[in-house]
Order: sequence, then C-alpha cells, then structure tokens
Amino acid sequence: MTIDPITLEILNNKVSAAAEEMSYTLQRTGRTLFVKETADFATAIADLNGKFFGYPRAIGVSNYMDLDCMPAIRAFDDLAPGDVIMTNHPFESEGLATHLPDLHMIQPYFHNGRIVAYGWCFIHCSDVGGRVPSSISPANTEIHQEGLLIPPVKIMEGGKENRDFLRIFRANSRTPHDNAGDIKAMVASLATGEQRVAELIAQHGVEDFIESQEALQAYSAAKARAVLRRIPDGSYEFIDYLDDDFNSTVPLRLKVRMTVSDGLVHLDYSGTDGQVASAYNIPTGGKRHPWLTLRLIAFILTYDPTVAINAGLYRNFSVKTEEGSIVNPVYPAAVGVRHATATRVNDVLNGVLAKAVPELMKAPSGGVTVPVVFTEPDAATGGRKVLVLEPLVGGSGARAGADGVDGRDSGIANLANNPIESVESNASVRVKSWALRMGSGGAGQWRGGLGLTLTFEILADDCQVLGRGTERFRFAPWGMKGGHEGALFQVILEKADGSIVDVGKLDVLDVNRGDIVSIHTPGGGGYGDPFKRDAVTVADDVRRGFITLEQAAQDYGVALSATLDVDQDATAALRAAHPGRSAEFIFGEERDSWEALFTDTHVTELNELLSKLPMGARQKRRAAIYADVLDGVPRAGTTPLAERIAAVGDAPKRLEKALVALRDEVGESPSGVSAAA
Repeated sequence: MTIDPITLEILNNKVSAAAEEMSYTLQRTGRTLFVKETADFATAIADLNGKFFGYPRAIGVSNYMDLDCMPAIRAFDDLAPGDVIMTNHPFESEGLATHLPDLHMIQPYFHNGRIVAYGWCFIHCSDVGGRVPSSISPANTEIHQEGLLIPPVKIMEGGKENRDFLRIFRANSRTPHDNAGDIKAMVASLATGEQRVAELIAQHGVEDFIESQEALQAYSAAKARAVLRRIPDGSYEFIDYLDDDFNSTVPLRLKVRMTVSDGLVHLDYSGTDGQVASAYNIPTGGKRHPWLTLRLIAFILTYDPTVAINAGLYRNFSVKTEEGSIVNPVYPAAVGVRHATATRVNDVLNGVLAKAVPELMKAPSGGVTVPVVFTEPDAATGGRKVLVLEPLVGGSGARAGADGVDGRDSGIANLANNPIESVESNASVRVKSWALRMGSGGAGQWRGGLGLTLTFEILADDCQVLGRGTERFRFAPWGMKGGHEGALFQVILEKADGSIVDVGKLDVLDVNRGDIVSIHTPGGGGYGDPFKRDAVTVADDVRRGFITLEQAAQDYGVALSATLDVDQDATAALRAAHPGRSAEFIFGEERDSWEALFTDTHVTELNELLSKLPMGARQKRRAAIYADVLDGVPRAGTTPLAERIAAVGDAPKRLEKALVALRDEVGESPSGVSAAA
C-alpha cells in the first residue's frame, strides 16, 4: 500500500500540529521561567525506530529532530500502556540526552495492544544537583560533579507514578518543587500526544498512520537532497576555536572536512581536539548527531522552507568523529557546557559552507549561547533559589545584500527572552539595561548584527551569577569578503564600593547587595568591504546608536558633520586613501598569530600522537606542550596571544622539539609510520 500525496500532506500537517500542541501543553503547564518563558523544551512524535516524524515548526528548541530514542526504549522489553521512560544519562542514552539538566521522557503509544508510535519530550531542568547551583559549570572535570545521573527508568508504570524514584530525584535537587511541576507538565504533554495520535488513527486508519512515518521522512530526505545539490561536489575544510577549556588556557580546535557528492554530504571531524577535563565535551555516541549537523539543516530550510520537519532531513548526511575527541567523548567526560562547543561547531559548518557556496552563506553570528543563571538564599526553605535571568546570544552575521539581525541568533536554539517584569518579580535583581550593544557588529558593506548588553543590580547579599557558555573573549566572530570581525565578549562587575572588575569567562561569580553586573555579548561578523557601505546608511547607524562617530570614520571612511549629516568631501578623501579589503575571511590578529605558529599540519599531528597516550594523560600532556612552547599560554582577555608569540622567538623550534619527543614516546615517525617498521 502506498499513501497518495494528498493524504500524506494531510497526515504531515496533523502530526506536526499534534507535536506542536504537545509543546503548548508543556509550556502552559510548566512551572519554571525556563519552560514558561524561555521555552527551553521540545516535543515530538517518534516512529517505531525511535526517529521523529512529527516535530513542531514554530515552538521550542529547533535542533533536535535527529535524536535517537531507541537506546532508551531498548532498556525495557515490557513496555505497556501508561508507561513513561525518563533519562538524562548522556552515555547510556547514547546521546539522546547531552547534559544532565535535560530531562527526556518517552511514552509508547498503543493501538489495539501494539505500539504504533512514541511520544517524546524534554525540558531543561533548573537543577539536578551536582557541584554548583543549576548543575552546570565549565570547571567540572567529570560527569559525576554535574548532578544526578538517571539511566532509562520508568517514571510512570501503568499510569502510576514511580514515587520511590521521584523521592530520590527531589532529594538530589536544589529546586525540588519547581522540578516536580515541570515533570508533571511533561507527563501532560505526552498525554496530549497520545490523545492526538488516537484521533489520527481513528480518522485515517492505523496502517496509513504507520506507513506515513517512513513516507514523511523519505519525502523530507528527497526535498533536502535537492537543496544540497546546490553545493558543488568536492571537499572543503574549515577550522574554528573555543577560547580555552576553562581549566587550562589552551584554545580548543574544531575541524571539519565536508565532502559533497550529488547532494550527499559527509562530515569528517578528524583533527578536532581530544576530549577535555572540563565541561565542553559533546556526547554524541559516535553517531550522526544534531549538534554536529545543525548549520546544514538551517541551509536546507533557508532555501526550501516547505520541507517537512522530521528526521528525514538528516538522511543525506554521514558523520565521522574520533572516539575520545570533544565531539565524541567517552565516559566519564563532563558535558554540562556542550552547547558552547556546539555553537562553535555551527560556526565551523558555517565556514565550510562559505568555502563551498560563498554566495549563499552569511558571516558567523556572535557565536555564544549563554543562559545567565542567578541564585540567592531562599528564606522559606533555608536552601537556594535557582533561576535563569535571560538566555543571551550575540548578533547574527551579515550576508551579501543584508545586515545581520541585531540582538538575535537562533543558530542552535529558538530560545525566547524572559520579560523583565518576570525576572524582577522572581529574583532579587533590578534590570538597569537590556539593550543592543553599540558598535559590536562587524563592520562591512553589510554590517554584522549587534550583540546584547544586560546590566542588572543585585538587591540581596550572598547571591551568585553563573554564565555557562561565555566565549569569544579571544577569537572574534570572523568577517567575510573583506568584512570585519564582531566585537569580543565582555563581563564587567562594578562592586558596591565602586571598584571595577573585568571578570572574563564566567563560572560562579559571588555578588552582594549593590553590586552591578554588565554582560556584553559579541556582534556578528561583517560582510564585504565596509568602505563600500552606503555613506547615508552609515550616518543613520550613528543616529540610531548602532555605531560610534569614531567607527564611522575609521571603519567605514565616513565623515559626519555636527548634525550627523555626511560630509561628502571629507568622506571622499577618507575612502580614496583606503586600499580596499576583499579577503575571503578576516579572522583577526589573535587567530592569525596562533595559526602561523600552530599550523594545521602541526596540530593534526599533535592530536594524532596524543590519541596514542592513555586517556587520562592526554589533556595534561597537551596543555604542557603548549605551555612549554609559549612560556605559558595567557588566559583569554589578558595578554594578547600575538604579543606572547612574538615575545617567544624560538617558539617554532620548541614546538618541533615537543613533537619529536612525543613521536619517540609513542613510536611514530614524522610520516605516521611506526618507527619499528
């Protein structure tokens, strides 16, 4: 039997609507701000293989369509009506969960005694225990510091709560009542999906419903491949960096080689740095995983927004990762800040696509996704309140013909901001500024989108601010086609006594009454030579507070009068003296200096050699080698890398000496052939 196209389209719309209604149920019945306002959750309906064939188009987290529910489902051979599975275990779920605060639930949907589909949902939970409030810290070195690990367990059995498990769960959280409310909302969401699936089967029959699961995914795969054929066949490489892994000062490298053949795309992450003893690892289970392919999905949906949203979008991709790398870590790797690494993976994919089809791609966004967490004493319970003030992002990148979007980047998730009224009524803070960050967008013929500034005053003592995922303090969002880099991240603490502290990367920042915290996110990269930007548009940017007078003159070659009108003669003189910039990518001095010393060839070999050492020795040896080469790698935001590299005149010789010693230790020749051979 084959479903006709009209019926298939009807079923697609109904299944998507059912998944979307599940999301609205979850949002409207959830308890925490992160669910009700920020919308850090998702819902879907999975086929009999645990892959999603129904997914919302316009609500919740938008990047999880390719998750695999089967490892959690296979943990049980006795699923019955009313059973609900829950897990947050990244390794036992094989990458379904990717950090511990993400609680995933799966419910089998039955018809006449047989399973016909599965409902799925997840939320980001406020706290699941661990070393710090909110459970996430970049400084965590292994997963047991990050909270309660939940292997697949039946949280509901035959429609009844597993009260023993829920007691354990509540006992391990700083926010047990909030968590309990969100868990009930998840169960309600799955019940909504169950009801809608039953109605679909009643309307269309169970056989059409089951057949549609594969048919919808195959249809999406075919339409997606038609878009991917716009990428010329060939191989393309790109590299980008995280500033460091927090527990050391050495930058973390992500590398991808994209090979394209007739719309089939293979992504090879070989050469990416090894897993680290901090929370930046992405647990993918060695599979094709949505965190490793996301920018490609955005590419597909940009150029064909009619494609049905389901796991079929990913069928034209294959992915290779090296076990023990930051994109395929092994237990017990810490994973709490995996979204920072995933954000940079997105930038790497953006870059490799820009090499392949520059006319179809934009410059990168600000490259950050930072849920700003606030904790304070809870007088009622004697514990601590934990909540997310705002999820912060940077500006989006510019593209040929259009500026980047200011203060918005949906690169890895569709998170909404929390209303200030909700923030101030739930936390002891007063928001002083929540605005676009002047001058932060990369200059270009088309300007990068501005980042954000969030400034808030602390109204109580013994409070803490946490910001997981603060990045781009060292390596700026790069520009394209002569466009400039976006501004770097900055966190400033103005203490109640008037002293100013440049905080750098956030982990746990202790604050008290009267302190003021200002967080400034990066802007997106610019596109095209900024001296070709329309002068009147530059003047308008100054009037609107997007750029400064100094930037207008220095970056754009536009002179303005006292009334902020264009001084045509002075502008012509400034622009005539400009040599013009058309470089494919402009990375900035820090990255250029780093890569001139630590070349792709050197780092690829270093990573290959390190992979031959015992897992526990790799990161320490890696950090020691970089430190020896540079007499210590300065922390991001302090001494510039370019300055340190210039000061160590024999750094190239030191690097070669370190590689020779490591080759000897592991028994490798420079070509990679065993020395014994």
